[in-house]
Parts: sequence; structure tokens; C-alpha cells
Amino acid sequence: MQGITYGVGVGPGDPELMTIKAVRLIRESKVIAFPARAAGESTAFPARAAEESTAFRIAAKVVPEIRNKTLLPIFMPMVRDRLKMAEEHQKGAKILEEYLEKGQNIIFLTLGDPTVYCSFSYLQHILEEDGYEVRLVSGVTSFCAAAARVNMSLTEWDEPLHVIPASHRTEISQELSGTYVLMKSGSRMKEIKEFLKAGKREVFCVENCGMENEKVYYGAESIPEDAGYFSTVIAKEKE
Repeated sequence: MQGITYGVGVGPGDPELMTIKAVRLIRESKVIAFPARAAGESTAFPARAAEESTAFRIAAKVVPEIRNKTLLPIFMPMVRDRLKMAEEHQKGAKILEEYLEKGQNIIFLTLGDPTVYCSFSYLQHILEEDGYEVRLVSGVTSFCAAAARVNMSLTEWDEPLHVIPASHRTEISQELSGTYVLMKSGSRMKEIKEFLKAGKREVFCVENCGMENEKVYYGAESIPEDAGYFSTVIAKEKE
């Protein structure tokens, strides 16, 4: 029988936000996959690649025995070249399929929730097209955790919520009512700040939410232009 791949969300950074289900699946599985920053080096030194993975480090704080499992670093390039991405995703899927063919289940660790702008979805599509079963395990999203961090409600009554991948898209209409969530904002923070300053919303930014180097900013002006990649901006309409 073929194995099953589980895309498991480990939450935004605070290990206490990992779900009981995520912890159980990690403990039960012998094979742990995770996004890697480099290709060849990650494969040659999986333990080193694991310690460079944010999702892995979060999981290891709750399940320290994860380091004794079979580790599969999967190179997920952070580039805009769709052909290059597709090529690497195919390579990564083939690595997973070797273990699935042996009947081994795989846990693929993801930050936040695997259904929200998650790179694992690219692998999921390939695996499913190749006839393998994939199951997603929900985790706490970064924007929900960020809103809780600043003690605010994202939506009330009939307010809409707009979740936008700011690293790819900064052309946003000021006319949309409701709350804006700008995810992974760090790479385009200068443009985002200009957009926010032109609007009439209350702005918060949480960088590295739940992690040891977490920082919270109140107001668009206070956000540094060199804020990290894992910066979540919330812009809420003023009452």
C-alpha cells in the first residue's frame, strides 16, 4: 500500500499554538519533510537543513524526538520564475514519492496553515496528479495570531476580511471596505507603507509572530522598511 502525505501546519511561531493533532501525527510518523533553503547541500546534510527550517524548529520544541526521524529537506525556491519553481517542485515530489511507494507516511511541516498561501500546495497538486493521497492538517494562521497579539478583532458584524499576498501584489484598492491583512509583507514594505499612509485605517504589524525575535509595530510610520519576510500587516477600518 502507498503511504499518505500529510501537510501539517505548525502555526506561526509559538510552539504552544501547535495543535494536538499535529503533535500526534509528528510523533507517529517516521518520515518528516520540510521546506529547505538550498538544493544539493540540504540533501547531503539533512540535519543541518532541518535546523535552518523555521517550521522544523517550532515542531522540535514540542516533539524533540523529531530529530531522530528520517528527515527530508525539500528545496522550495523563493523565486518569481514559475518554470524554475515548477521544475524544483517536480524534483521534490519525486523524493516524497520514493518513500510513499514503500508504504511510508510522510509529514510535511508548514508554517501557519497549509491552506493559506502555502508552498506545500504545489507539491500537493503534483502528488495528487500522480495518484497519491494527501491530507491537510490545519494550523493557526499568522494573521489570526497577529490579531490576537495586539488584542484586536479582525472582523465584526458584517465587516469583510481581505487576505492579500503582499510579496506578490501591492496594487490594492483603498475603496474596499473592511480589514486588510497583508501577508509576507517584508519584501515590499516601502510600497506597502506608502499605500497604508494614503488610507484611513488603523495599522498594526507583527514581525515573526510568536517567535523569540517577535516585534510589534503600531502605525504605518513605525514599521521599518527592512522588516523581515514574515511580517504580517493588519489595516483595520476606524470606527
